[in-house]
Amino acid sequence: MLDATRLRVLVAIARHGSVTAAAQALNYAQPSISHHMARLESETGAKLMERAGRGVRLTEAGRLLAERAEEILGRLDAAEAELAAHVGLRQEKVRLAAFGSALGTLAAAAIPALRADRAVTDVSLIQAEPADALRMLRVGEVDVALVFRYLLKTDRHDDARPGNPLAGTADPLTDEDLRYEPVLDEAVYLITPAAGPDRGGPAAGPDRGSWGSTPAAGPGSTGSAAAGPGRSGRRGPAAERDRGGGGQAASTTAAGASILAAYAGHRWIAGCERCQDVLLRLCRSAGFSPEIAVTTDDYVTAQTLVTAGLGVAILPGLALRALRHPGVAATELPGIRRQVLAVTYGGPPEPLASAAMLAALTRAAAHLDANSLAPAGPVTTSAA
Repeated sequence: MLDATRLRVLVAIARHGSVTAAAQALNYAQPSISHHMARLESETGAKLMERAGRGVRLTEAGRLLAERAEEILGRLDAAEAELAAHVGLRQEKVRLAAFGSALGTLAAAAIPALRADRAVTDVSLIQAEPADALRMLRVGEVDVALVFRYLLKTDRHDDARPGNPLAGTADPLTDEDLRYEPVLDEAVYLITPAAGPDRGGPAAGPDRGSWGSTPAAGPGSTGSAAAGPGRSGRRGPAAERDRGGGGQAASTTAAGASILAAYAGHRWIAGCERCQDVLLRLCRSAGFSPEIAVTTDDYVTAQTLVTAGLGVAILPGLALRALRHPGVAATELPGIRRQVLAVTYGGPPEPLASAAMLAALTRAAAHLDANSLAPAGPVTTSAA
């Protein structure tokens, strides 16, 4: 049987790149690291390390075992946290991984309330894109992950539940031990310079009535937009609208395509891989392939580049809520929204601190009502 302590040593070597660095990270003596690795090689019957110059590196077998060990150790940590919740032990520390715009809005609003309730005394925040956040969750580096997915109204999809992938991510949510709490649905905007047509000014905007920024209901609410194990199974307003007539969905998507088509000749500023994917899909629906001139995940940089006339972009509401550049115009795009989900690992009940974090996040989203979720500054809209 594989020893968990030795697996932690292997993972530390893989993560930090050397025996010396692994010893420092684990607060072990270097000979102890070497001893654990020798015993692990004996237990597995495989050579896990080999010399490389003056140091060592993992063999292919070592790298394979280290990848599996990360998940094994994550499950052990989750089991320990679940046991603590079952026997009523107080967990005062919680670790949250979240993408940038959620960290500066939802998390920033949730943490003070969490501390005021004295439910948690120690909060650790880490910025991570969805794929990285889910990996950290699986290996036990964080307790809660805030992730997102883009949803086009013409897509055939169900609400988030185990087995449903997050569209556009390299790490789909297929693990039955991952549980999701819908936090909010938000609008997506075309970002152009605020000046007139000579600067690539905004096109006519859509009717705001389609998919506005709508906070999802919190745990136990009958209006929850999605349901995981043990959650409410009712659909939220956005999900109910998605199941409406296909003609309405096509009409709404066509309205968004007509807005984008006006910018077919412009350069574009795109974000991460999943954000580029939705941009490409939207532009294809408008009949053109965008020329991506700049790639950046920094929504502040993206807006600054737009004001400099280097391109146009699409950004979700939270990005504009976190920081809105006065030199940009925002035009809401119908037919697309971004869904934000809080993800935890393991079976119910959740550890006390994780449950408190989920409640604080959903309360923070609920306080960002439709008006406050609209980005500060002018938003272009028009009647259908």
